[in-house]
Formats: sequence, structure tokens, C-alpha cells
Amino acid sequence: MTPPEPSIWMIGDLQGCYQPLRELLSHPDIRADPNARFWFAGDLVNRGPNSLATLKTVMALGDRAVSVLGNHDLHVLAVAAGVRKPGKSDTIDDILGAPDAQEMIDWLRHCPLAHYEQRHLLVHAGVLPKWTTEKTLELAGEVEQALRGPDWKARLAKMYGNEPTQWNDNFRGSKRLRVIINAMTRMRMCDKNGHMEFTFKGAPINNGQLMPWFDVPKRAATQDTIVFGHWSTLGLMLRPDVICLDSGCVWGRQLTAMRLQDHKIVQIPCDQYQEPKDH
Repeated sequence: MTPPEPSIWMIGDLQGCYQPLRELLSHPDIRADPNARFWFAGDLVNRGPNSLATLKTVMALGDRAVSVLGNHDLHVLAVAAGVRKPGKSDTIDDILGAPDAQEMIDWLRHCPLAHYEQRHLLVHAGVLPKWTTEKTLELAGEVEQALRGPDWKARLAKMYGNEPTQWNDNFRGSKRLRVIINAMTRMRMCDKNGHMEFTFKGAPINNGQLMPWFDVPKRAATQDTIVFGHWSTLGLMLRPDVICLDSGCVWGRQLTAMRLQDHKIVQIPCDQYQEPKDH
């Protein structure tokens, strides 16, 4: 008899919250399947109290885990590369100062920007309205190739900035990669034409001009379910076309996991952990 397929648990932003992660992985519903696999929605590290242990725990899962890159994960790479300075609220010194820091940096820069399986597309922040699933994976591959190459530090240095705010197939070089990274790791709101708006960080609104990226009219990637994090003020959201798993663990709320096969939810309360200073 063919053994059942392993469960896949999709997990929201960790941001260095090691204790909730440990409790989540020990939950009876998750431990029930010893072959369970894990999808992490990015932002494994930073702002929480123990980025090092959190990252090492995910790495130790080996082939059972996949994590897409989030904006905080990219920030670690940028600080390690010397192209960005640490922020006041960063909690990544334990990673950068570790004896095996280079191994962890190399592991992070080999993480995918997007992952697709069983009609679910995993990204950290979102997918531009013009992009199909196939286009998203193709463009993610361009960034992944740049980050995994020998000149990754120089390439990463040119990937930061808010412009352009929209996609054009004719973009080349750093401008092209910047739009891809911004969409998949930073985007929350867009205007009605699908142009990204980066200053808005609150709970979503839709006033006909500004709206969540997933509510832009005529969005292309509607045949699959897009799974993302990044938006703690949106919180846990379950729709047929989109699932948000960032339930604000680092802000003292919950760490959320959802089983892909049946959308069963497991949550770990995080109110006993100290909140970081700001967003």
C-alpha cells in the first residue's frame, strides 16, 4: 500500500521568536506526522529575541523545510555584505557574530524567493497583479540566480530602493530585480493600476484608489492560492485565492501554522514574549 503523503505545514513570520517556534514544532497535531514538511513564509529572523536559535532550528529541518526570503532575511544578507547598516531594532548580531556565520549567510542566500506546490504559491509579501503563477516563479528565479552567484554582494547593493513601483517586461538589470524583490518581499498596498505603495503599513483599506495587492481588479494569478506573511496588521486571513499567515508573533500575538491539505490551523500564543520597539 502506498504510504500517505507527508503533511505540509505552512508557517507565518518567525522574526527570531525561537520559543514559539519550538512550541509549535512540539504541538501534538504537528508531531503526529514524523515526516511532516514545513513551509516558512520568510522573515525567519530579526526583531525577536533569538534570531540565531530560530535560524538554526529551521536549517536543522533540512530537506523537510523550505523558507522563502523575506525582507528581514534580505536585510541580514545586506548587512553581512556591507551594503546596509544595522538598524536600531535589529536582533541579528548573534547570527553575524557566530563562528559559523558564513554558513548561515550562504544558506539564506540560497533560499528561494517563491515556492510552488499543490496549487499553492508561497511568497513573503505578495504577487504583482500582472503576474501569473508561472511568471512569478520565473522572475523569482532571476533574483535567486543573482543572490547565489559569486558577485551576489554587488548585485544585492543595487536591489534596494522604492522605484520603479510597477512592472515592465522591458526592465533590465538592477531595476528589474528591484521590482521583483519589492513585490515579493515588501508589497502590501497598490493603487487601482497595480502600482506598489510602500508607506502604508496599517490594517488594509480599499477606497477604490488604494487597496491590498490581492484586491486589485483583474489580478492574473487567481487559479492558485497565494500564501504569504509580512502583514501583521492584516493578520490571519483565509480566502480561496489568498492566505495570510502573519499573525503578529513578534508583536505578542500568535504564531500560526496551517496544514496545506485541509487548512487546519495551529496557533501558539506569544503574549509572554517581549515586543520589539517598532515596526
